[in-house]
Amino acid sequence: MWIAGAALVALAVAAFYFMRHTKSELHTMIGTETLSIPELERFRGVSDELGAKGTFRKVAEVVGTAHPRPQGALKAELSKTECVWYRFEVERQYETVEYRDGKRRRTRRTEKVAGHTSQHGYAVIDDQRRTIGVDPNGTSPDRPEQTMDRFEPHRGGSGSMELFGISLPSVFGGGNSTTIGYRYKEWVIRPGRRLYVLGEVHDRIGPLVIGKPQEGGHFLISTRTEGELRADREKRHKLLAAGVIGGTLLGVVLIVAGIVS
Repeated sequence: MWIAGAALVALAVAAFYFMRHTKSELHTMIGTETLSIPELERFRGVSDELGAKGTFRKVAEVVGTAHPRPQGALKAELSKTECVWYRFEVERQYETVEYRDGKRRRTRRTEKVAGHTSQHGYAVIDDQRRTIGVDPNGTSPDRPEQTMDRFEPHRGGSGSMELFGISLPSVFGGGNSTTIGYRYKEWVIRPGRRLYVLGEVHDRIGPLVIGKPQEGGHFLISTRTEGELRADREKRHKLLAAGVIGGTLLGVVLIVAGIVS
């Protein structure tokens, strides 16, 4: 009993840190100003006049539509969708055979066998056709469009196989595992998709770019509006707070009960 209580307390501690992070995100969104690209250019101009060319930095929110980099749009790995950003992953579903207490047991499991997130930058373009670069820096956006969630059954054989241009071994984990199939998932941001970006605007490479703050802070790229994100964080914070209190109290009760008994 006390083991279950200790597990609940550990989960409550993890939820507490997640709750603090959520609250910090919410406060950052509330306290950060949404600026147009011309306004950011004016701020950069003042910085240049003060002799700080190339060192401009300002935390801001930017809203606009996704626009490809100068080299053109990307093509998503699996669906070949034109996009400015994509991520895919391939999961292997397999069955293992185990013997416990003289009994034969079959267990289904899943493991990730392939995946990739595009690292290329892109831009956000406003209603006046002014652009600002976006450096995703490996950050996955909030609520991208899912273009694929497809399961392909394994058709036998022990050699390698290829689907959607990706070569996959058909057997993992030794002779006691049997591959059932592969699940392919993919997410993209298409050109023209409306985006909300919270980050640090800088001019280190010349043109204005928004990315992850150099000295720590929040960096959000979302297909949702700021209002929708705030509502989501407020709801999440309340649920986590309830979980922290409830998990801690129940965990302590179970620990005490286990010790007493």
